[in-house]
Amino acid sequence: MIPAFLNQAAGSAMAAGEALAADPRFALHSLAPSTLPHAVKAEIKRGTRRILVAGGDGTVAAAASEAVGRPVQLAILPGGTLNHFAKDHGIPLDPREALEVAAGTAKRRVDVGFVNDRLFLNTSSVGAYVNFVHRRDRLEPHLGYRLGSLVAALRILARLRSYRIELQIEGKIRRYRTPLVFIGVDERDLRLPIFGSRMDNGQSGLHAIVVRGKTRARIMAIALAAAARGIRAVSRTPHLDSFLVNHCRIDLPREWSYVGLDGETVPLRTPLRYRIVRRALTLVVPR
Repeated sequence: MIPAFLNQAAGSAMAAGEALAADPRFALHSLAPSTLPHAVKAEIKRGTRRILVAGGDGTVAAAASEAVGRPVQLAILPGGTLNHFAKDHGIPLDPREALEVAAGTAKRRVDVGFVNDRLFLNTSSVGAYVNFVHRRDRLEPHLGYRLGSLVAALRILARLRSYRIELQIEGKIRRYRTPLVFIGVDERDLRLPIFGSRMDNGQSGLHAIVVRGKTRARIMAIALAAAARGIRAVSRTPHLDSFLVNHCRIDLPREWSYVGLDGETVPLRTPLRYRIVRRALTLVVPR
């Protein structure tokens, strides 16, 4: 049986738990988010070759941080709100279909990113998005996820702040005042409505995107330019810098900063040192 670790606080935990409990190929362990990574680590230490994790992007990233670089295969049962990582790799959102994939034979080695010692699977960000997540999390219990997200976004745009940063890429220091720095694992799309999505057949690396200037009109102009002309044209405009790199460093004028990692925020000591680790995680995928 494949050990299956369910985040009992995940958005669709009930449906995921029912599907796992009814499938004799899996041994269900329903855990609190704080204890799930420790249980995954202990299972890997026992020499288990495949585990399943049920939850959203944050849960999957927590499990992946224990599985990365080790001879264990990670299967996913999407159970969060957005499930970006599962979608990027073609894993079905339907629980029973996802379990068929999880029990299958196909697997793929995938890239992961690190900022300092913290792993991320999709994206990391500094600036406006971090403030957005904090506001959304405060509003979600009262308004729900989608309406809370909309209200949080409008409030952030109404009081958009810029931050002074230094971005070091390949030994060269670039200085910015920016509302947002975005770091994606592998090449990201700059076109609407899929801005920030992982590109099909894109290049491997960290995709660093820096928004220059802070006015709402300028940010909208960037988005429209991206939609109309794509990555090459936008990367040449004075409003957006885009780099595909193996590593980079972000210096901020404070000792600690909240950083967005796969839709969640964590406090990290600065400077922020980003790096890509290629083919570091073995993921169970559809055939």
